[in-house]
Amino acid sequence: MDREFPFHVELPVRYRDLDTLEHVNNAVYGTYLEQARIEYFEEVLGVAFDELGMVLASIEMDFRRAIVLDDESVRIDCGVTDIGESSFRMGYRVYAGGADDPAATGETTLVVVDETGTRPVPESWREAFREFEPGL
Repeated sequence: MDREFPFHVELPVRYRDLDTLEHVNNAVYGTYLEQARIEYFEEVLGVAFDELGMVLASIEMDFRRAIVLDDESVRIDCGVTDIGESSFRMGYRVYAGGADDPAATGETTLVVVDETGTRPVPESWREAFREFEPGL
């Protein structure tokens, strides 16, 4: 993931995000990515997340440094990195406070579904992703 992501979300680090070592718990990073993804879809596709038919098929995280309460906030940069027939991948960088280096990086694969199973990524989504992210 050496490309820049065009979408950014800033979220507070909350006390409830911490584990017993006073670091943001590893499971919370998935929630950070989820929140960024929801806001990305609302902005780029113009559709509320609960109106989109998709499921999370996989998630990968690489942790580089701990995030702590004193960081106060996290910035999540994200974007679509690849579009397949019925799925697409998104990449993420999680920055602590005002840091220049990511505290974590991640990738998710999302599969488009309806009540009968998987379906192709809608052409309107493909167009919106490519318009928002030139070079995709």
